[in-house]
Amino acid sequence: MTREHETTWRWQVPEQFNIGVACTDAHAGTAAAQRVAMIVEDDADGTTSATFAQLADATARFADLLRRLGVDVGERVLIRLPNSLAYPTAFLGAMKRGAIAVPTSTLLVAEEVRYLAQDSGAAVLVTHKAMWPDLAPALRDAAGLRHVILAGAGPVPAAGDGPALHDLEASLAAADGSVPPHPTRAEDPAYLVYTSGTTGHPKGVLHAHRAMIGRSPAATHWFDFRPGDRIMHSGKFNWTYVLGSGLMDPLYNGLTVIVHEGRNDATLWPRLIAKHGCTVFIGVPTIYRQIIQKTEYAKQDVPTLRHCMSAGEHLSDEMLAAWRDRFGMDVYEAIGMSEISYYISQNKFHPIRPGSAGFPQPGHDVRLLDADHDEVPAGEEGMICIRDDDPGLFLRYWNLPEETAKHRHGGWFHTGDYARRDGDGYLWFVGRKDDIINTFGYRVSPHEVERVMKTHPDVADCVAIGQDLGKDKTLVAACVVLRPGGRATEADLLAFGEQHLAGYKRPKIVHLMDDYPRTKNGKVIRSQLKRQVEGGRPGEAA
Repeated sequence: MTREHETTWRWQVPEQFNIGVACTDAHAGTAAAQRVAMIVEDDADGTTSATFAQLADATARFADLLRRLGVDVGERVLIRLPNSLAYPTAFLGAMKRGAIAVPTSTLLVAEEVRYLAQDSGAAVLVTHKAMWPDLAPALRDAAGLRHVILAGAGPVPAAGDGPALHDLEASLAAADGSVPPHPTRAEDPAYLVYTSGTTGHPKGVLHAHRAMIGRSPAATHWFDFRPGDRIMHSGKFNWTYVLGSGLMDPLYNGLTVIVHEGRNDATLWPRLIAKHGCTVFIGVPTIYRQIIQKTEYAKQDVPTLRHCMSAGEHLSDEMLAAWRDRFGMDVYEAIGMSEISYYISQNKFHPIRPGSAGFPQPGHDVRLLDADHDEVPAGEEGMICIRDDDPGLFLRYWNLPEETAKHRHGGWFHTGDYARRDGDGYLWFVGRKDDIINTFGYRVSPHEVERVMKTHPDVADCVAIGQDLGKDKTLVAACVVLRPGGRATEADLLAFGEQHLAGYKRPKIVHLMDDYPRTKNGKVIRSQLKRQVEGGRPGEAA
């Protein structure tokens, strides 16, 4: 695909489509059937793998298991599993049944899982035997939860009161792998993901099966997929970013993906890339930073690697330059959200401009609109809005019709994120409206401040906030985590900001910190950080 496809892209969405089928059965009758679909490197269980044919069979059996348990089309299947072959079996198998898969994080405590089970109205929970004892007290009386399917070795514990317990391996062996999948339409619900919940309760985001097609432009305009690619992903399947880029997208394209479960350090990822001959590596900025700062690995140690990708937060200009110098390749970033996954990214067809988010991927009609719903001119900031008929867009917020109407109206989905477009079409992410710092009449993007401050040689990470010191007095504050051994003082960092940022943008306050308050998925909770520094709690900010 060449650059002209960015304007000539046409969506091809069939009437009937099923993500589980597209990621497994579609390859089972082809030359890819015996190709390894997924490899799991588990510290406790060793290396396991499944071919596309094996995954097609396992997911068909899981769909039949749900049918035998009386799980109807459209019912919800809550999944709380570590990275394992059981994950795609349950996630894709639920969709082949016509049920709605609900992925959740293994980091959530029992009370949080209970909330998701009740909010989603889950009929089934799929989890690991080692996890069930901690979950059982909170879930035994969860309304509507009828069955718990347990993965992992060992016996199934006594059920007692509450949902019926089933052994995943034994149940799959007894199920029928020849039962046809439910004939879902592309518009039918497929999976329900929950936002990180930086404020209040998590919010359910319901996606249709067409979401798989909606992400298809990323294959060329972010991944740069090629036949025979082997993808190493550093993340966990519970995160939307990883569900797509580390599970659905590689499998949909008939490619092999490798994931890890267990403890990790900076040396793990280069070692696994080399061991499995990976060609594509997908991570987050923290992983790239650790590899550069804590290892001596370089291009000669990972000779098969040719393409690197990152999302979740901005990779600093300094880290990009260091990676280029050490590994001889770029790291391509993307921006996404739970409601549409990744839809803006850097790509091979345009030189990376450090700090820019890149371009909307082909097919995604992305406009920057002002308060009157008019498109803003180049250089001015506007809200990122996406055409409401984009196949990658979610169906609705779960049980929140007013919230859905607030964001989807007038033919557009209003993301709440702001950006500006330069004269060459590059998008520069400004941030959410609530994140933008208003200081003495100026609007300051925290991301711009962070990008610059992260170029200081002693800075490992930086989050910029507007710190309120009194009525109508908000100053730009930089919350900084230093590198190991970094000796920069608050005065040094203030001077650095003064040197590299315009007067109204530069930090007037610096807090040296060990880390930031984060969601379960590792995202910084800016509102909590703001309360923390303004409260000046001892030991939390200096």
